Amino acid sequence: MPKLKTSKGAAKRFKLTGTGKVKRNKSGTRHLLTSKSKNTKRALRKAGLISKTHQASIKKLLPCA
Repeated sequence: MPKLKTSKGAAKRFKLTGTGKVKRNKSGTRHLLTSKSKNTKRALRKAGLISKTHQASIKKLLPCA
């Protein structure tokens, strides 16, 4: 059997936690930040989790992780 290849696009966007959940960064932090409140921008800095419905498909893209 050949080796499984990691999707490099997914590897740059997602990380696996110790318990096997998929961690992601939140969107909306690139531009148009003057119209967003301080509280909103602070909340966007923190990482979020992928919903359970998408976890299996993301984990297939990260076989080595």
